[in-house]
Amino acid sequence: MAKEIINNEDLYEMLDGLLRDPGAFWNEFYEDRNKKIPFFQVQGPDENLVSYLEKGLSPKRVLEIGCGPGRNAIYLAKMGCTVDAIDISENALNWARERAFSEKVDINFHHASLFDYEFKLNTYDFVYDSGMFHHLAPHRRLSYVDTIKKALKNDGHFGLVCFNTKAAAETADWDVYKQGSMNGGIGYTEERLKRLFSKDFEIKEFREMVKIPQANEIFGEDFLWTSLMKVK
Repeated sequence: MAKEIINNEDLYEMLDGLLRDPGAFWNEFYEDRNKKIPFFQVQGPDENLVSYLEKGLSPKRVLEIGCGPGRNAIYLAKMGCTVDAIDISENALNWARERAFSEKVDINFHHASLFDYEFKLNTYDFVYDSGMFHHLAPHRRLSYVDTIKKALKNDGHFGLVCFNTKAAAETADWDVYKQGSMNGGIGYTEERLKRLFSKDFEIKEFREMVKIPQANEIFGEDFLWTSLMKVK
């Protein structure tokens, strides 16, 4: 018998079923480490993340969501942070663990989605998302914002890196479900992103990521927005 929709989570699961399975997709995505993916070619952190800490952000407890191969988690751990890093791809986490071991840093890696990850309320000084949000289905956005707010301390900061419209089309929410596809990710305009986050966060910085040659020790591509926000 078909499952009935009796609460919001049932509705979210039904809508999830209209789109690709993210766990299977991302596990396959990270299977070949030699693919010509920009952030596969650089081991260092995002340039904007480095700038946040250089300008005075000094988090002690950090959560990175969608950590991938661990570039940013490793940098934050080297800067003295206690880091929890989550990803739904076991292949990504295996790569991240290998890198962390070679860099001699301790990071708490967890195989989980943001929506399944268990944490104590108001735990983190800083939550960082570099590349997850633009792959998030529209019906999960409100839960995403709510979960991040619950994870952060009252004066905590949230860092976001996501596609602008140089990287991907600005797909309308309804079209995602009509097509049954995210088309490789949603490109966001500045206006749209600020509208989505400004109710819950004070936007401290919003800019295009600085493009950095891939041979550099830090990562930067101008098809990405970067934003540093603070809980209101």
